[in-house]
Amino acid sequence: MPAHDLSIQLYTLREHIADDLKATLQRVAGIGYTQVEPYNFVARSDEYAQALTENQLSAPTAHAPLLSSDYDEVFVAAGKLGITTVIDPFIPAEQWQDAKSIRAIADKLNAAARLGGEYGIKVGYHNHDWEISSKINGATALEYLASLLDPDVALEVDTYWAAVGGADVLQLLESLAPRVVALHIKDGPKSKNHKEQVAVGSGSMPIDQIIGATSGLLHVVELDDFAGDIFQAVTQSRDYLVTERN
Repeated sequence: MPAHDLSIQLYTLREHIADDLKATLQRVAGIGYTQVEPYNFVARSDEYAQALTENQLSAPTAHAPLLSSDYDEVFVAAGKLGITTVIDPFIPAEQWQDAKSIRAIADKLNAAARLGGEYGIKVGYHNHDWEISSKINGATALEYLASLLDPDVALEVDTYWAAVGGADVLQLLESLAPRVVALHIKDGPKSKNHKEQVAVGSGSMPIDQIIGATSGLLHVVELDDFAGDIFQAVTQSRDYLVTERN
């Protein structure tokens, strides 16, 4: 995979980010990542702006609890950091169990996207497993959501959680294209235990097939948690995707 198609979700390094954002981003750049995906960036936008610049990192995408935040505040901060797509990372499972609730989510995302467009910023949503395991009219709740979204609303498919939810990941990606602009790439035994996640390429996910089917999309390395040295895991993940997969 070309390095310019690769990013890392900084939530992976949240404990280090909390202690020292600047040093953490310096270390991320030293590993070889050139792009990052910040989370909850509004409160620390000045720190992020400085650290990104100093380490020659860009942040094309970012996570923010958009639908429970002040839209304008989020988009202003995103613009300061050069973020072009703001992705809401989490809507609880209970809101994905019926069509009416999902229509309400779609309405909010569409409204956010209209305002985001005024700032030149795209809006998206990132799934967990429950948007896949829940079925509406024979389709996954995520696919039902996609059918209700305006054309310019994006999706970032978390391939691992899609697999945990029971999806054939390649079929799901084909179903949701071309709305998908980014993927979360993670690995493990396809369990709900975050501690069982491992460096990309050392678990049971069909990483090579996913990468092969999604050329040109942004691939974001993430571990929700890890039992060992997290920096070793993100280094090994990058090496697998960039060095070994070229």
